[in-house]
Amino acid sequence: MKDMFKFIGISVRTSNVNNKAEDDLTKLWTRFFEDDILHKIPHKVNTDVYAIYTDYESDYKGEYTCFIGCRVKVMESIPSGMIGKEFPAQPHKLFVAKGALPKAVETTWQEIWAQDKYLERSYTYDVEVYGPDSQKGDNSKVDIYIGVK
Repeated sequence: MKDMFKFIGISVRTSNVNNKAEDDLTKLWTRFFEDDILHKIPHKVNTDVYAIYTDYESDYKGEYTCFIGCRVKVMESIPSGMIGKEFPAQPHKLFVAKGALPKAVETTWQEIWAQDKYLERSYTYDVEVYGPDSQKGDNSKVDIYIGVK
């Protein structure tokens, strides 16, 4: 991401071992929608939903934290049960998941992991951006920004 940004959302600590992330992230997304988190976040920049992967223990095989929420202008009032966090600017490589969700995003992550040793990932944070194009059925599109060195 080219610029530092502020973020408010919910989170879970997980890993990709034994499909733990699949279960944990499904529960986190379910909570995001069932608890109407999007509409409870104050001072949103827009209504794009961000899934941010950060606090990596090592690489994609270790534990990490996933946040789901929105970019915000200020973090003056963080709702109970949510977390506010600032993310610094960092170099990134853009991948675009295209097709029906969540399958298109899962497929794109498989491609990213397959290229891991060539990408020179920084493992500071990675971001999925669910904008207006993410709600178009089989023609959906999600931008995935991978932090690189």
